[in-house]
Parts: sequence; C-alpha cells; structure tokens
Amino acid sequence: MASPSIRPHMLVADEQGNIYDHPDFLLLCRRGEEWSLPRPDELMPLPEESELFLLPGRRAVGLNPETGETEVMEDWAVAAFAAPAHTLTAHPVYMTDEGAPMLPLFAYGAVGFANGRFYVCAKKVDEDVRQVFKGISRGKIDRSARKIIEDFPDNRLMQHIMQNCTLRYGCPAAKNLSLGRYEAPLPTSRTCNARCIGCISQQEEGSKICATPQCRLTFTPTPEEVVEIMRFHAGRETEKPVFSFGQGCEGEPLTEAPLLIESVRRYREAGGHGTINLNSNSSRPQAIAELAEAGLTSLRVSLNSARPEVYERYYRPHGYTFGDVRQSIIEARSRGVHVAVNLLYFPGITDTEEEIEALIELFQSTGISLVQLRNLNIDPEFYPSLLEGISFGPSVGLNNFRKRIRRACPWITYGYFNPYLGDKADLGDTPMPGEWKPAPLEVSEAEEESGK
Repeated sequence: MASPSIRPHMLVADEQGNIYDHPDFLLLCRRGEEWSLPRPDELMPLPEESELFLLPGRRAVGLNPETGETEVMEDWAVAAFAAPAHTLTAHPVYMTDEGAPMLPLFAYGAVGFANGRFYVCAKKVDEDVRQVFKGISRGKIDRSARKIIEDFPDNRLMQHIMQNCTLRYGCPAAKNLSLGRYEAPLPTSRTCNARCIGCISQQEEGSKICATPQCRLTFTPTPEEVVEIMRFHAGRETEKPVFSFGQGCEGEPLTEAPLLIESVRRYREAGGHGTINLNSNSSRPQAIAELAEAGLTSLRVSLNSARPEVYERYYRPHGYTFGDVRQSIIEARSRGVHVAVNLLYFPGITDTEEEIEALIELFQSTGISLVQLRNLNIDPEFYPSLLEGISFGPSVGLNNFRKRIRRACPWITYGYFNPYLGDKADLGDTPMPGEWKPAPLEVSEAEEESGK
C-alpha cells in the first residue's frame, strides 16, 4: 500500500505516444460521475506485467494544487491496465473531444507518477500467481505449444487452443495449458444466448465497439476431444488441476449443455480427478443441475449487478431472465457445488448503496461462497450511458464495498481466480439456499429492561 503522503502527479501523452508526468498538476480519478483525488488507501505501485495506454481523443485533466482548480491539457490522457489479480478502484479523468473513437475493450485505471515510480488506483485481491509469467520466456511457451500441436494432430480443440489462444493471442489460461500448470481452458461453444455489450469475442453489426480482442470458436468439439485435453492436463498438473469450461474465445457454454454433461461424466467415470469448473451466465437451471450430478465441482456466475434492470442493460439476455440466473445458483449450491460470482466491478457504480444491498440479498439467499473481483473491460464513459435513468448513490470505494459485504455475509471470501477445490468442494460455513439467518444482536440486561 502507498503511504498516505503520496500525491502522484498526472500523466500525459503526446501524439507520438511518449508518456510524461506533469511537473505541477496532480492525478485526479473518476468513480462514475465523481471526480476526486485518489483515496490514500487505494494507491499502489503499478504491478509488474501491467500496461500503460494513451487515450486518443481524450484530453488529460489534472488538479492544480495552488488554485484547487482542474486543468485541461492539450495532451492525451493516460490509463493503466493492471495485471491479473488486481482490481481497479478508479478511472482516469479526461475531457473527450467530439468525434473521439470508442475505447477498445480493456479496463482503464487512474495512474500517476511519484517518487520515481508509477502508482495506480487498484487493489490486489488474489495472491495466486497462476497468471504471472515472470521468468518464463515466450520462447519456452511457444516451443511447448508447437510440440503439443504436433502431438495432437487430430484434436481440433487442442489445435485451436494452442494455435489461436496461445500462439496468436497469448491467452494466460492457454499458456498455462501449454506449460502444464494450474487451470486448463476448455472452450466448447460457438453461440451465445446473451448479447453482452462488452463481449470480447463477438459484436453484432452496427455496434459502437468496432473491434474485439479475440475471435470466437468456429466448431463444436466432441466429448472425446474435451476429455483428451482434461486427461493430458491432469497428467502434467498432478497437484492442483483445474479444468474450466467457458472462455473468452467462445459463446455461452450452456448452449452446448449435452456436450458438457457427457464430457464431465466420462472424465469422472474414468477416475478423473481435479476441479471441474464452469464459467457461465448461468441461464439454464436444469442444465446446471445435470452438470452438478455429473461431477461439476464449481460454478462461476458472471454478473455486473444483482439488480435485474442493471443486469439486463449490459447482458441483454435472449430467452432467459435474471430469475433463471438466481435459480441456477440455487440448483448448483443445493447439489454441493461451490458457487462464485465473477463480479464485473466498475468504480462508481458497483460500489454504490443500491448495488451493494442487491448483492448482499443475492449472496444471503442463494449461498454464494466467493466473489471474484474482475474489472469490467469497457469504455469508462460508455458504460454509465447504458444505465441512464437508473439511480445510483455515492461511491463508497472498493475497500468499504468489501467490508460491507463481509459484515452482512461473513462466510464470503474474495479473489480473482477459480480456486482448486479438489474433486468435491468443502463449502464450510456457506449457508444453503434460503437458510441464512443473521445472528441475533446481543442485547444487554439494561437494554432489555428499558425496552430498547
């Protein structure tokens, strides 16, 4: 954590992409519609493997400490994309020129410079190092991927993961599969029953988002292809193998529910061990129930909000409702599946009173065990415009957000990655759906007598 005395100066970028710290003006940060100086408890040195972006068509704005006024620069604004396991707590402040392009689908953190280093508004929320590749050369990863391509010429799914996800996109999950460690990705679906505004693999015609960072899967694998990858990964990652359906290069895996159920069943019936996880929009409760009975260990439910109106503005579901998402969680949890929420955190919206109360109600009534605090990758001005007309109170910040939820749901844990849980999760103190009852308040004898 940064010292409370740290006051980073703002960053600016010129037309050539050179980034400078301003000698006089201070970093400002944005949470929704609010502008302010960074809170002392949210500044941290920019993590290794993070990136800096210049923001075209957006003029940097800083605070003049002498006058207390904001100042608009001629130079471009700068943002940070924080390394995995870190959640951004604020966006940069800038003024957008007329006709400025929509920003690509990344997360944009407020970043400044002080005492010879960069500081970002973010928090580390997971100590797992599974997506840290420091000390592992790109050459080693590529050589391993090419060897696997040679060894599995007839497995289309393995070919896709190695050729596209590893060698072309540098996907961290795919790189881990090539290295034989941690979590193996298992994309299976070409289609989706949601039309997420920030979908990273496919945008509909006419979308304001002109480019996606990945291309969607173009075929449907067979159970044999899926299980072959699972066995291969378990043979190399022998301590804590995790297998995850639902990746960025595909649609919604539940649209291929029979394939998933058959793959999980075959792997388990053959004695396959490890944590089988599903990353999903959780739109089909019956399919979730069947997957749980086949041997699913964990479910990660993607959410931007537990308020149906906010959820639907972003996900734009087709053929399901937020009520189906809630029922899927209940079906999984009642069958012993560990359920996490992949919460797409957006400073200034997610950490408001209305959002917190809705999340607490969902967690208490359904038995969520883990909140994965992921950044919502989207233009910081575009997302609030989607939610116009919906009320949001003041931002409380990520730290207070976490404290509020933990007070109301003491069993909740926070993280960023899908945990290894063995074959079957130990759910500990997580309540069953509908069984949560808050502990009674302790009342002193004097208060009882006074009737307070």
